[in-house]
Amino acid sequence: MASKRQRGDGDKTAKNRKKKPREEAANLSSVLGDERVKAAVKEAWSRRTQFSHGDLELDCQPFPHCIIRNFLSSEAFVENLQRELLELGFHNKSNDLYKFQQSDDLKKRTEPHISVLRTVLFGCFRSWLGEVLGVELETTVDVSCARYEYTDVLLCHDDELEGRRVAFILYLVPPWQSSDGGTLDLYSTDSNLQPQTIMKSLVPSLNTLVLFEVSPVSFHQVSEVLTQDKHRLSLSGWFHGPSLQRPPRHTEAPIPRNPHLPRDETVLLEWINPVYLDISYQEQIQEEFEDSSEIQLKDFLKEEKFREVREALRLTQIEWMKRGPPNKRCYEVASLDSLPQCVSACWELLHSEAFFLLLSNFTGLRLHYLCPADDDDGADKKKAEDDTREGESSQSAHASRDDELSTPLCSGELRRWTHGSYTLLHDAEAARAEYALDLVLPFCGTDWQSEFGGFTCYVANEEDEELLTVYPEDNSLALVYRDKETLKFVKHVNHRSSTDSSSTSTCRTLYDFCFVYYE
Repeated sequence: MASKRQRGDGDKTAKNRKKKPREEAANLSSVLGDERVKAAVKEAWSRRTQFSHGDLELDCQPFPHCIIRNFLSSEAFVENLQRELLELGFHNKSNDLYKFQQSDDLKKRTEPHISVLRTVLFGCFRSWLGEVLGVELETTVDVSCARYEYTDVLLCHDDELEGRRVAFILYLVPPWQSSDGGTLDLYSTDSNLQPQTIMKSLVPSLNTLVLFEVSPVSFHQVSEVLTQDKHRLSLSGWFHGPSLQRPPRHTEAPIPRNPHLPRDETVLLEWINPVYLDISYQEQIQEEFEDSSEIQLKDFLKEEKFREVREALRLTQIEWMKRGPPNKRCYEVASLDSLPQCVSACWELLHSEAFFLLLSNFTGLRLHYLCPADDDDGADKKKAEDDTREGESSQSAHASRDDELSTPLCSGELRRWTHGSYTLLHDAEAARAEYALDLVLPFCGTDWQSEFGGFTCYVANEEDEELLTVYPEDNSLALVYRDKETLKFVKHVNHRSSTDSSSTSTCRTLYDFCFVYYE
């Protein structure tokens, strides 16, 4: 038999029950409730003209964007929202395009301030925005939280993805200056709708919302965070709706490919460490390369030749040209006509017939007609012997084999990497992916560190899986064979490269010869 409950127990139990957190109202800026302002913003947006009223500013250069300061009217709500967001779990995100920390999707988070803000953003504010644009925006909730710390960055992109109509960012930062980095940079575009230069930079400010229409010209970036003392916290996402029509994408001309230069083995004897010219050692290298499809050959050039080129690369006579556009790459390439003699000679070495044959010996690839076929080495050798006995008929046999197998080609650049340099993966590169042998010969100095960036990553196409990372190392020749499903990028060179341990500017520079060889 159950015992009787004592008097007053019920009252005590009720008092001990956990109280449900009281939800605060997320009231928006009063400027958003003014019908005359809304009509004026709508008119200005449609005409692509400027408009400003109180805390709201619309600018249409380089593309339409709207800034709403004091977006939330309650400072207490903003502080509590910050606290809830900072207590979330964040995941490190890093690839060719970005490096920062991101929360899980906030679509179903139950924290009171996050929940209320989500309701307001995708409720009444979505309706206001839809009226301004004259578009019915969907109720889809697409929002997350990002935290950027020292050297974090989001490089140039346009945000275009099926269904995204308007991008937004709500800043929840401490006092922030442009010298802290982390600005939202807006790019101008050229006649091919490719990004050119940064036309406007918006410094993050607490409780400020920035939004812009996602379009073929909405190129922007989050510049690298340069402060080590604070983090850049923001809520960001997209309002979904019918996408704007996009014209056909511009197609870039590929880097020209050329056959080898007629240089004999003398050039190898002059430049290359003798150990790599030993036939038995070449066979060991080929075995290792065939197992892993990549290899690094340390101390590849003769030391005196390497030092001579390294010193010459710092000469002011070399003309360096920036390679873009920034949604694909940002680094400098040397004008071949301006190269000092020793640098030009190194370029010719990597372009020479003798070097093509050496690469064939290192890799087993058909980069020269003297390299035996993989499927029938013995038969090939016998054929070569027979051809030799037949005198001139050997030349025609080699020529016919050359025609049948196609002429090996290469393309190359001499590149300079400094703070802010990078390359990005992009659709055009994926569409043109093919079998190729990549070569990189760095001149970086002994103080270049992996944490600076500037390393080459190989990834599987349409996947996040990283297959290989090649770090630059002085006089270490890197060879990597890639297939049609493998892409590569060079990681953004960050602010750490431009300072030393005593915070004195040193502006480190990485140079490299980058060649691609095709069978």
